Amino acid sequence: MKTFILPRVFLHKENGQEIRLTDPNDQFTITDVQHFYAGTYPVLTNAKIIGPEIKDDEAQYRFESTMGTKG
Repeated sequence: MKTFILPRVFLHKENGQEIRLTDPNDQFTITDVQHFYAGTYPVLTNAKIIGPEIKDDEAQYRFESTMGTKG
């Protein structure tokens, strides 16, 4: 039996297009990654983290923006 550490990939939708963000540091927590990319994508500051979803031999996390939603 072999074990593999799945690479983390972060997905973010902007202007209707899905953007794949690579893992800046495998020692970062998911929240650290979110803050890291918030400098480039300010909408991530208040985004909700969904995942991980195992797909195509990678752990995919999705940042879903809460902008424009009420309640």
